[in-house]
Amino acid sequence: MLLNTLNALPPAEAQPALLTCNGTNRWATRMLEARPFASPAALFARCNDVWYDECREADWLEAFAQHPRIGDIGSLKEKYAATKNWAAGEQQGVAQASAVTLEHLAAANRAYEEKFGFIFIVCATGKPAEAMLRLLQDRLENNQDEELLVAMGEQCKITLLRLRKLLAEEPLPEAPRSQVTTHVLDTSAGHPGQNISIRLKARNGSQWQTIAQGVTNADGRIANLLPPGRILPPGAYQMAFDTGTYFDRQKIRGFYPEVDIAFTIFDGSHYHVPLLVNPFGYSTYRGS
Repeated sequence: MLLNTLNALPPAEAQPALLTCNGTNRWATRMLEARPFASPAALFARCNDVWYDECREADWLEAFAQHPRIGDIGSLKEKYAATKNWAAGEQQGVAQASAVTLEHLAAANRAYEEKFGFIFIVCATGKPAEAMLRLLQDRLENNQDEELLVAMGEQCKITLLRLRKLLAEEPLPEAPRSQVTTHVLDTSAGHPGQNISIRLKARNGSQWQTIAQGVTNADGRIANLLPPGRILPPGAYQMAFDTGTYFDRQKIRGFYPEVDIAFTIFDGSHYHVPLLVNPFGYSTYRGS
């Protein structure tokens, strides 16, 4: 579909199309009201604004309920008929997982739903099953408020990705990178720090509150810690690296179980927070 086609569709046809991208009626209605969009960038910006500023917990939960469970490929054939092809593609990493990994995913999903009352939401595109299982287990440690923030951020990533799929005929610019990025280098081994769990936290009063999570890829990076186009308000933030588990898995005794790097966001520019780490030391700097 082209953007002009979406702009011109009657509401009775445009709303179902938008609901395939995000199953929240409030979000779809607000997006309909914002038509016509002058550009794809305006569409994506409005998507973020509606999701973060105009939707509330009930709306976020409504969207979560439209997703199949991660690893529950069978449910794609029943419920969720409107998005089953997209969801199946997004969960391609799970489709190739071993039976043992799928069993662990199923057990962790049950524990997650029992704790939080909604299904585990993650932007699964490009993630292998093992990384999703690691994320699920990490996020089980969150409190209710933290997990809701993390899940709604993941839902925003999915929505933006599906909007791009909806406009498959439109020549779209590349999605902007996350405002906050990182790169971990293991200086003791001379290679990227892969499979390191990272939490992005915001200062909330006297406490740090997790707002996003990820696991580093083979290059030691997380490509989409925040949704594309999401700009954080100025303030104090922290990136927490689970270095203890990283070295434990290599049977290396490390001195620092976690590295916490606090930094300040001043404006809407890009913030790169790299980590150079070894079992007995680390350093950081503001990257580009």
